[in-house]
Amino acid sequence: MDGKILARVSAVVFIAVALTVTAIEMSSKDEQPDAIATPGRPLALQDPLAAELRRCSGLGEAGPRDPGCLKAWADSRRRFLGQRDSATAPAPVAPTTLFPNVAASADRKKGRGRM
Repeated sequence: MDGKILARVSAVVFIAVALTVTAIEMSSKDEQPDAIATPGRPLALQDPLAAELRRCSGLGEAGPRDPGCLKAWADSRRRFLGQRDSATAPAPVAPTTLFPNVAASADRKKGRGRM
């Protein structure tokens, strides 16, 4: 057998196997449901925030003006970032400076002279 013929035959066999595997995979049924919701309860009943966010996404340009949507987005952001509610959060700490013993006016004068 010639090298070219052997390469062509192996390429045809490879393509045939790939097509067969693809046809089998496409014809098989999915055993997992698409939704993560438990059977008998829709996803909206499990998480009211998700339902509100879904409603807000359907509003389009009116969503940013809707107070319910603004609250839902804030709750979602707070949940995602792992922050507590403002009522239970600790009081904010005052910012510290890099050099607390040096006066602020002295820092500015030194910085201007070096430019």
